[in-house]
Amino acid sequence: MAQRRSGHVTLLDIARACGLSVSTVSIVLSKAPLSRNVAAATRDQILTTARQLGYHPDAYARSLRSRHSQTIAVLSFDLSDPFCIPVVRGIQARLDSESYLPLLMDAQTQRRLFDKYLNMILERRAEGVIVIASWVFEETNLLADIKKNHVPIVIVSRDLSRRGISSVLVDNEAGGALAMRHLRDLGHRKIAVVRGPKDLFDSEPRWIGIQRAADEAGIRLDRKLVFRLPNLVDPMSGFEGGLKFAQQMLASKRPFTAVLAFDDLTALGVVRGLSEAGLRIPEDCSVVGFDDVLPAAVATPGITTIRQPIKEMGTRAANWMLEALDAREQGREAAPRLHRSTPELVTRMSSAPPPGKRVKKR
Repeated sequence: MAQRRSGHVTLLDIARACGLSVSTVSIVLSKAPLSRNVAAATRDQILTTARQLGYHPDAYARSLRSRHSQTIAVLSFDLSDPFCIPVVRGIQARLDSESYLPLLMDAQTQRRLFDKYLNMILERRAEGVIVIASWVFEETNLLADIKKNHVPIVIVSRDLSRRGISSVLVDNEAGGALAMRHLRDLGHRKIAVVRGPKDLFDSEPRWIGIQRAADEAGIRLDRKLVFRLPNLVDPMSGFEGGLKFAQQMLASKRPFTAVLAFDDLTALGVVRGLSEAGLRIPEDCSVVGFDDVLPAAVATPGITTIRQPIKEMGTRAANWMLEALDAREQGREAAPRLHRSTPELVTRMSSAPPPGKRVKKR
């Protein structure tokens, strides 16, 4: 057999091997109604030859005919962030059951790549777009272009519902308050805080929740023990920021018995910094994170954290996408929706009552 340009086995290859027409081979392999008119021996010959040659249907050609690519673009702000992979797995599990292919792209926290991939999504005729992104940027142009092309969009970890985009995220304010109340219930009053980067959507509502719960408990946060992470370059930025701020906390000589970190990687950095200075976690200082990513569970000590139902958020985003595609097939446009998942406290080894105190019974 001559070398094929594409390297893929085609209907023509099978037809030549069987000595039959391409149309007959196509009818049998596509299981068209007319295939019942083809002799059983001929059908068997075609199926056997296709299997021996390693034939697979050309989904691209089929999509051109049907104008359905069966592809959902999944654009992540940074796949190296432990937060993203469970979201992707939730999306993938749901789409797989409906025979949709997730086309995964990693923007690596770069706006240039984000814009490039959104353009490619339009060019490649993806049927829908799920964006995993929590940083703040001006999204009017390309996301608007996608909507103009009647391509459904769902975003995870940001609220763009007012812009007509269905959004799935955790209730960050409630999560921040939950973390502060946990430390309050343990008896902590002197609490250091590492806030999130200014350009991350999650940062401000978490900080609002922390302050609200502190005010309710009569806890005065020492402004000299409130730090803010710089804008993230990669997930290690949070760890490195936590390490640096732990050193600054100790250098300030201000008293603190607990640290409330923006997320789990920041909490791990804080633990490293305090441990290197000779402090024991949680005997000398408690540390609380946010997200409940895998490193928080397997670290020593395990990190007490506020759990986001990350995989479930991905599943919900995929469900909404499939419903939006069904609505489009029926000539309707699905109304934008907003879901704020309820955060959950996960208590591990990194939090305990402050030195010399007992937990107050409530």
